[in-house]
Parts: sequence; structure tokens; C-alpha cells
Amino acid sequence: MPLQFCHEFDNENISIKRMDVKRVVKLKELIGQLSPDQFRHSFSSREECLEILAHAKWADGYICRNCGNDKYCAGGSPFSRRCTRCKKDESATAHTIFHHCRIDLPLAFEMAYMVCGAPSIPALELSKSLETRHTTCLNFKKRILHCLQSDGNIIRAGEA
Repeated sequence: MPLQFCHEFDNENISIKRMDVKRVVKLKELIGQLSPDQFRHSFSSREECLEILAHAKWADGYICRNCGNDKYCAGGSPFSRRCTRCKKDESATAHTIFHHCRIDLPLAFEMAYMVCGAPSIPALELSKSLETRHTTCLNFKKRILHCLQSDGNIIRAGEA
């Protein structure tokens, strides 16, 4: 069964880095409902982005994609998990729309926030407001829009 971005958190409210949520469902529901100030506060550093992504990605538990084992320990990078059987590491960004992202993670989340709020925003406007190359913004915007237009899950199609 592929990992999904939407999972129940034991039917009780938990706090994911200053965001009280009962369910993290889809990309748009994770970041699209926040005010700009709440967003900047919750996604201000790489570690905060990784922590939120890891909580959402493995909310129903970890299953190694290599061998199917469900036991893990801390991986080599922050918020990654290492299978205790085959010793393969999986980062929080692996198999998500943020995998192999060429821009800093907080900037990528900010771009996702802007695109979720206004899907028709031009890549040139993203480029100017985020001070990033136009081509980079265009390519990542396509990835975000594909996510939103398919099922909205942050796990990339064909990656599960």
C-alpha cells in the first residue's frame, strides 16, 4: 500500500510546530489554510519544514520501501528514518514533491503556499517575489500544480 500524505493522528488533536490540526490531509489543506503570518512562523527553517513533512509522511507509521520492515531508527540526516533490517535511509522529502528540489525547503514551501493560494500566479511573479530563477520557479510550479490537479497528495505519482 503506498504511503499517503493524508492520515489520521489517533483521533486526537496534536500540535505540529505551532499548528493545531486533527488531520493533515493534502498539500492544500496543510498550507493553504494558514494566514501568511502563520505560514512564515511555521515554515521558517529547513528543520521545521522537515519536521512537519516527516510527521505528515509517516503519520500511520514507517514501512521501508526496500524490504517492507516497519522498524526504524534515526537516519543520517535530520528527520530521516533508517530501516533496522536493510539499513536503508529514507529522508522526509524522499518520494514527495520536495524530493530533489533545487531550492531551499522553506522557499519551496513558500512557493507551494503561493501556488495553492493562487494557482494562476505567473512563474515570473514567483521568481521576482522569491528572488529565484524563473526556470526554477516554472519547473517547481509545474510539480505543485500536477500535485494539486491529481489527487493532491504530496507523495509523487509513480513514487509509491
